Amino acid sequence: MVEGKGNCNNNQKGQLDTLFTAHEFPFFIPVDGRREDAKDVFCGKTCSRNSCSLEKSELWGTGDKLKFFLTNLTLFLSSLQISERKVGMKNHSTVTKFLLLGLTDQSELQLPLFCLFLGIYMVTMVGNLGMISIIGLNSKLHTPMYYLLSSLSFLDVCYSSVITPKMLAGFLYKDKAISYSGCMAQLFFFCIFVISECYMLAAMAYDSYVAICKPLLYNAIMSSLVCCLLVAGVFSVGLIDAVIHVGCILRLSFCDSNIISHYFCDIVPLIKLSCSSTYIDELLIFVIGGFNMVATSLMIIISYAFILSGIFHIHSKEGRSKAFSTCSSHLTAVLLFYGSLMSMYLKPATDSSLTQEKASSVFYTTVIPMLNPLIYSLRNKEVKNVLIKLLKRKVSHNECAPY
Repeated sequence: MVEGKGNCNNNQKGQLDTLFTAHEFPFFIPVDGRREDAKDVFCGKTCSRNSCSLEKSELWGTGDKLKFFLTNLTLFLSSLQISERKVGMKNHSTVTKFLLLGLTDQSELQLPLFCLFLGIYMVTMVGNLGMISIIGLNSKLHTPMYYLLSSLSFLDVCYSSVITPKMLAGFLYKDKAISYSGCMAQLFFFCIFVISECYMLAAMAYDSYVAICKPLLYNAIMSSLVCCLLVAGVFSVGLIDAVIHVGCILRLSFCDSNIISHYFCDIVPLIKLSCSSTYIDELLIFVIGGFNMVATSLMIIISYAFILSGIFHIHSKEGRSKAFSTCSSHLTAVLLFYGSLMSMYLKPATDSSLTQEKASSVFYTTVIPMLNPLIYSLRNKEVKNVLIKLLKRKVSHNECAPY
């Protein structure tokens, strides 16, 4: 065994402690063909760990010095990797699931709210799927306007189904937990469909502008290819924005609490719950959300400015009333949807109250998907006529059927 020289000062002892306690495995250093424990090489056989020198032994040859250097380089790199793993573990969330508080914690309201939102969800499904079926089954409605309307109904079905079933389950069961991955998946699909709806409403406004202001060129401008590209672009923007938003949420740490004061995994409640810096996330919400709403709102406003100008140039009362009827239903849907979204997202996350958040969210996640098919069907003569014909055909078929 090698004899150590001198005594360690406090700095040297600290270096030894840091070097050897950072590893959970024994390290050996070759000395004259023998494998010696690294601490024995540093401290010597007759020297304790508290009184040793970092000077190298005089017995080492050139080969041993090179091996000693390479071994200590390995020790240094290994300690760096351990430190990086420890830092990485600290940066990740310790939360594996979240608890959704729901709309209210009052037990006497759970069953009435379940019945209410179940009814809303059933009307939403029947109305939107019925709209898609009516448009698909009737060849007279195979036009760009109704193609976009059926796409809007599809979006309403999708983002309502992302939110409402989990909310309904929360009214019935005490266990309101949702896994971390399930929460992120819900947020991801919700972002896709809601952002896509913003751009779909803008595309429908453009379609109304072309139909009223350029009726002779309508079939050329709004061809089947253009409609398909519009719908594909709408979903692409929704997908890209959803990836950005969820990517930012995934970088946040959730370490103190896992209770979400909401009935679904939305961006604002998750930001409030995070224990890490949320400045970038709030900035992205404001910038991306603001851009989406401003861009689509401007497109809608400009389209309707030209539409109103075109309507006033129509001489016949019948033509004016038909144009107003076509635009009023779309404008109603736009005002309801954008009003609730702007009140929810275009402000700092810390400035919104819990009651206001839930009220706005209920409106655009459950009420608006239910209202859209009612607005477009009740205020649209063509849809009403087709629906009446289908009902009459169904009744006459039942009367003629043998018992």
